[in-house]
Amino acid sequence: MITGIILASGFSNRMKRDKLLMEIEGTPMVERVIQSSIKSKLDEVILVYRVNEVKKLGIKYGVKLVYNPKAHLGQSEGLKLGIKEAKPGAYMFLMGDMPFITEDLINRLIEEFIEDKSNIIVPYYNNKRGMPTIFPYSLRGELLNIEGDIGGRRIIEDNPFLVKKVYIDNCILGLDIDTQEEYKRWDSGDWFSCPRKRR
Repeated sequence: MITGIILASGFSNRMKRDKLLMEIEGTPMVERVIQSSIKSKLDEVILVYRVNEVKKLGIKYGVKLVYNPKAHLGQSEGLKLGIKEAKPGAYMFLMGDMPFITEDLINRLIEEFIEDKSNIIVPYYNNKRGMPTIFPYSLRGELLNIEGDIGGRRIIEDNPFLVKKVYIDNCILGLDIDTQEEYKRWDSGDWFSCPRKRR
């Protein structure tokens, strides 16, 4: 059992507008993530949201919805809410602002996890750590204890012996869009070098 938890309750402070609803090729960013998730081999998909417009997209695709009333406390709050609503099993954490991920990428990470279900699966793009990641159920307690805006990063760093790195050739798949400048770069097709440092 692997639950996909889409973290989509941030404030888009650097974009200065709700980036999750900004369109990529005619479709809102977060909707693209939802589409790839439900087409993949994930057993269930949970959308952690803050604004009603994002909720409506979750309803459109029939995913499980979880409202995050404490989004101001950082990414960890959404992560923990998703875990609490998920069925027992592993967790894949997906970011709502990564519109280029595909069902094939999700499925590859799932296949890597199935080979050894004790591992933390971490994709690397251009040798830089990225998302989405998969955590085994055995780390549920540690995940529920994290705080702030770092997500599962500390757990990855504290358990290097559990980390299975998966190198992804197409770095575009790992890009997120945080600022107006980045959005304009995508719109102009200037993503080829994937220069940004990942999480």
